[in-house]
Amino acid sequence: MTHQVFGEPSVVAREIKINNMFTPKNLEAFVCQASSALELKLIAKEEEFFDDAAIFRPEMTHQVFGERENIFGYKNLKIKLYYAHDDLYTYATMEYEAKIDPRTHLKLKPDDVVKALSTVVPAGFTRNRDEFLSRINDPKRRFTPYGELIGSYPQEGNKDVTFEIYRANIHTPGFLQYHARLQTFIIWFIDASSFIDVEDEKWTFYILFNRKVVNGVPSYTSMGYSTVYHFYAFPDKSRYRISQMLILPPFQRKGHGGRLLQAIYDDLVPRPLVRDILVEDPSDDFQAMRDYVDCRNTLASEGLRFPMATGSTFGKEVMQACQKLKLSKKQARRVWEILRLRATDKGNVDQYREYRLWVKSRLNEPYQRQKRDMAKLVAHLSPVEVATMKPPSEEEQKAYLHEAYKLLEEDYFKVIEKLAVTI
Repeated sequence: MTHQVFGEPSVVAREIKINNMFTPKNLEAFVCQASSALELKLIAKEEEFFDDAAIFRPEMTHQVFGERENIFGYKNLKIKLYYAHDDLYTYATMEYEAKIDPRTHLKLKPDDVVKALSTVVPAGFTRNRDEFLSRINDPKRRFTPYGELIGSYPQEGNKDVTFEIYRANIHTPGFLQYHARLQTFIIWFIDASSFIDVEDEKWTFYILFNRKVVNGVPSYTSMGYSTVYHFYAFPDKSRYRISQMLILPPFQRKGHGGRLLQAIYDDLVPRPLVRDILVEDPSDDFQAMRDYVDCRNTLASEGLRFPMATGSTFGKEVMQACQKLKLSKKQARRVWEILRLRATDKGNVDQYREYRLWVKSRLNEPYQRQKRDMAKLVAHLSPVEVATMKPPSEEEQKAYLHEAYKLLEEDYFKVIEKLAVTI
């Protein structure tokens, strides 16, 4: 295919903006959305290499291709990142019908896709399709998960398939090379994610695998993982913070995230020196999953008093939940609010009103604290400075509380509905 030669930009009727630079409308064919160009696959057998149904695409690409998430300089671009399903050995290549030529296209240069991907894809990948498929097809190929098996659960209706969770650390033989490939997925699916410092011994890794027996031989598929950081808690305890968790797209919405979280709890909660288990900046989806798992564990825990429709307080019972289930105080309060709503008769006007006021009092605490702080500050300001301060009015604060409560209650009801189905 030959390149079209364009005239000067001044004679072009329309222009488009690419990475903060205006270029002729005629070049639009050389612009593509990175998320549409990038193909991801987990390959277990050769036919999947050629099967478009096996493709899954990134949810975000801005950390690699910029805020506009587009790629300039190629027509009908395809970027292929294919992974062996077990050890994630990587095949990486790009294909396109045409590439822009600076000599004939206003001296514009194509984006350096290989350089951009090199910030994510670790060394050791192959660009050779035959080499990749030869490895996939090798009958002597064997893969054993890294680390220690700490939990498993069956696939319903298929005795030959189980799901296994392994725990590893930076000293686990061979694990860091595997992890370097595994962590590439977070760039495409977790916003504002970053690679962790794998020289820090305080990291623990939990990896989920699908174990399938094929002709009497176990075969493993990487499904997802979580990273957990351990740090000191005064005076003699430890805290564990879940930093990242990702279930790969082919396995999402099937309950595996909750299973992985539960495996982490099962591993850490029994340890006497663990004070609590935290989560770093949870997404909305993760928080919903966490709420469900924590509520389920609270209901199943012996010796804990469940919140009643009336008279429940954020006191002794909640602190017991913190100690027994290793929840943070903030998360324990959230669990208590969900379970009290579950016990509340929404048809009982007084009972339901009491619950709403109880939750709104918690939501209102930051506003009241700010109000007190501002009152102290006013004493040290001039009248001109005071006049520039515009705290929300009582009516504005009431409207905010109403909306905040409404959104929170919607989230709580979703958890309650799921509990009704599974418990």
